[in-house]
Amino acid sequence: MSSCSQSVLNRRQFIRQSAATLGWASLPLTGLRAASPNNRLNIAAIGVGGMGAGNIQKCSGENIVALCDVDFKRGGDTFRKFPKARRFRDFRVMFDKMEKEIDAVIIATPDHTHAVATMEAMRRGKHVYTQKPLTHSIWEARQLTEAARRHGVATQMGNQGHSSEGARQTVEWIQAGVIGEVREVHCWSDRPLRGTRFEKRLYWPQGVAERPRDKPPVPQTLDWDLWLGPAPYRDYHPEYVPFDWRGWWDFGTGALGDMGCHIIDHPYWALKLGDPESVEASSTHVHDETAPLASLVTYHFPARDELPPVRMIWYDGGIKPPRPEELRSDETWPVDGVLYVGDRGKIMHTSHGGKPTLLPLSRMKGFERPDESLPRVKGSHEQNWIDACKGGAPACSHFEYSGPLTEAVLLGNLAIRTEGQLLWDGPNMRVTNNEAANQFVRRQYRAGWTL
Repeated sequence: MSSCSQSVLNRRQFIRQSAATLGWASLPLTGLRAASPNNRLNIAAIGVGGMGAGNIQKCSGENIVALCDVDFKRGGDTFRKFPKARRFRDFRVMFDKMEKEIDAVIIATPDHTHAVATMEAMRRGKHVYTQKPLTHSIWEARQLTEAARRHGVATQMGNQGHSSEGARQTVEWIQAGVIGEVREVHCWSDRPLRGTRFEKRLYWPQGVAERPRDKPPVPQTLDWDLWLGPAPYRDYHPEYVPFDWRGWWDFGTGALGDMGCHIIDHPYWALKLGDPESVEASSTHVHDETAPLASLVTYHFPARDELPPVRMIWYDGGIKPPRPEELRSDETWPVDGVLYVGDRGKIMHTSHGGKPTLLPLSRMKGFERPDESLPRVKGSHEQNWIDACKGGAPACSHFEYSGPLTEAVLLGNLAIRTEGQLLWDGPNMRVTNNEAANQFVRRQYRAGWTL
């Protein structure tokens, strides 16, 4: 919301605020072709190596009817596990040939093709499970949120921590006032670093000033043009595929986009945050090609009805907030996590909502947990989506919630790539005090690709 002082909320604002409040809204699924809970869905998947392979495996009790990957070697293990599924390289061809045989689609491609694949699936009336971040740009996230509502399909973003018990406990504790009013939140990740506390290495390249200059041959199993999809053309290089695309602005969204939808998810939900009113960043050197090695992003959220304003700070690249004085020297300060600072205490948890803990730890002894107020997820994040596809309650991270979450997360990248504090008009998706920053709200697609 742009301001809590508005006495009347328009429909979009109301829906977005409600979704952020509940994380599990009773949304109408008009036009939804829901299957009987006892029937098996016909599921297709786009991007079947990496995360996609795990998503598909967790849906293997359904009918896996089609598998699409631009690299048949990368997708080979999944192809072999589901030999009856038809194989495709181009998801558009898959839909043209099998539209009537597909009920639902898993999308686990690199960030830059999430939106085009997801929109095509929804346009054809298919339920969709799309990996995080939902999209590569803020504008794309808004389009998918509105399209999901328009087409009435069951949706889920792949931030699996949203289905966890720890996430629900955190939300319940905060909303029950266990630590009082929360005005400050710290969220951190070691990405793009990875390793032990004593030895760190780059998990994927960031802080790179120039594209690779050599031009190795494209592997015979890879359709490079299809991998590029809507992104600007550039020559193939193994520094992009199959994994290292994450730090390159044309393909990925850096550490913030990669981990923010896991880590920022929980305070966004618990505190009903909605749209930030401003954001600012500092970082190591910012290049045109890649995200920086480390960054610190400060979001300012306005008051929401009875809730006070919130300052949320994101840290990545190994930077962490000051260690809470309530932690003993022998207590672990997690590699990725969230710290909520209330006026009557603190709560800390790890990435994906793990191990919510009151600080100091002595408060956990004899702590009487508030009554459960949120529905629990039975089974996996993927099963939660399957149940929604079959006519159950909307999936817990449906696009009405995860779309606005993604917008807020990706706004931080605008601040990283420009100078100074950015004032944000959420409903209109515009920076109001720095026109140069608006070039990153929506990107131009390569010829032949549209949303």
